[in-house]
Amino acid sequence: MSSSSFSNVGAIPNARWWRIIPPAILVYIFSFMDRTNIGFAMAGGMNEGLKLTASMSGLAAGIFFIGYIVLQVPGGHWAEHHSAKKFVGISIFIWGGLSVLCGFVQDANQLLIVRFLIGVAEGGVWPAMLIILSHWFPSEERGRANAYFIMSLALGSILTGPLSGWIISHYDWRGLFIGEGLLSIGLIFIWYPLISDSPSTAKWISPEERDYLIERLAAEQEALKKKHAEPASYREVLRDTNLWKLIFLYFFYQVGIYGFAMWLPTLLKELTKTGMTNVGLLSMFPYIAMIFGLYAFAQFSDRSGNRRRYTALPILLFAACFLLSTLLKNQIWVSFGFLVACGLFMQSASSIFWTIPPMLFPAEVAGGTRGIINAIGNLGGFVGPFAVGWLRTSFDSYDAGVYFLVVMLAAGFLLALSLPAKTAGRGLPIKTG
Repeated sequence: MSSSSFSNVGAIPNARWWRIIPPAILVYIFSFMDRTNIGFAMAGGMNEGLKLTASMSGLAAGIFFIGYIVLQVPGGHWAEHHSAKKFVGISIFIWGGLSVLCGFVQDANQLLIVRFLIGVAEGGVWPAMLIILSHWFPSEERGRANAYFIMSLALGSILTGPLSGWIISHYDWRGLFIGEGLLSIGLIFIWYPLISDSPSTAKWISPEERDYLIERLAAEQEALKKKHAEPASYREVLRDTNLWKLIFLYFFYQVGIYGFAMWLPTLLKELTKTGMTNVGLLSMFPYIAMIFGLYAFAQFSDRSGNRRRYTALPILLFAACFLLSTLLKNQIWVSFGFLVACGLFMQSASSIFWTIPPMLFPAEVAGGTRGIINAIGNLGGFVGPFAVGWLRTSFDSYDAGVYFLVVMLAAGFLLALSLPAKTAGRGLPIKTG
C-alpha cells in the first residue's frame, strides 16, 4: 500500500497509541517504584531493623545503579534481534521476585546482594522499551511516544510516596517490599496480552495501520542503510565521535537529574522550614509540572523535526531555574516556584534525546548503542547525589552542590548543541488524532 494512500492524516488508524503506550507506562511506573521505595523503607524502620549505618543504607540505595549497568548492552542487543516483549516480561518476573525477597533479608550483606540483583534485572528494560517504541512509532511520532513513556517517571514519583507511606503505616518496611514486588509481578498479566514486538506480529492491528507502519519504518531503515554501505559493528560505532557526545551528554544530564531528585526533599525542608508531611506534598509539584513539560517539548520537537534544539533547550532552562532557585532562596515562594519550574524542564529533553541514536546509527546496532549510552550515562545517578552530599559536608551549605549540578547541566547543553546537523532536520509531522 503506498504512503500516498494516507495523504489524509486523519485516515491513519492510531490503535498503537492505546495498545503500546499504556502498558509501557505502567511497567516503568512499577520499575521506578521498586528501585526507589528503599528510601521509604529507610525512614520506615529498615535501618533500625537491620542495624544499618547511614553510609551503609546509602550504599544499599546506590548499589542498584552498579547492577543496572550489567544488562544494558547485551539486553538491548538481545531485545533488538530477538524479542523485546519476552525480554521485558522475563525482567518483570525477576525484578518483582527480587523485590519480594527484599522483604525477607536479615542483614546488610543480604540487602546489598538483592539490591544489586534488582539493578541487574531492571537494567535491560529501558533499552528494550525504547526498541519497542522504535518498532511502533515512525520518527515523526517518536518524540511524543517517548515522552508519554517517560511520563512514567513523573507518575512513579507522584504515586510512590502515598502508596509506600500507606503500606508502611499499615504493615511495615518488609510489607512494603513484599507488597510492591507482588504488584510488579502482576504486571505480567497486562504486559503479555497487550504488547506485540512489531506491527507485523500483532494480531489486533488493522491492515491499514499495519501496512502504513511497515512501509514507513522500512523507508526509515532504507534511508539509514544508504548512509551505511557496510554492515555496522560495535567496534566501528565505538570509534564514532557522535556516540561519545551522546554518552557524555547523557551522563552530565543524569548528574543533574539525580542530584536534583535525590536532594529535593532536603532542599525543600531547608527552604520552607516545615515538617516532612508538608515537604512530601510540596515535592509532588515539580513532578506534576514534569508531565506538562514532557508533552509540550515533545510536541515542539515532533512538529519541527528539530531534535538537537529541543534536547538542548530544556537542559539549559533546567540549569537556569535550578540556579535561580538557589540565588533567590531568601524569597521562599519565589525560590519554590523555580524548583517547580525545574520539574517542568527536568525530563523534557529525555524523550527527544532518545530519538537521536536511531538517526545516527543503523538498526543492527541501535539496541546495543542505546544500552551503551544508558549504562555509562546512568553513572550520573551515583555522581550527582554523592557530589551534592560531599560538597554539603565540605562547605556546610547545599549551594556549592547546586552550583556543581548547574555546571554539569551547562556542559550537557553545550554538547547537545554540538550534535550533527541531521539531528536538527525538519520532518513531516503526522498527527494521530
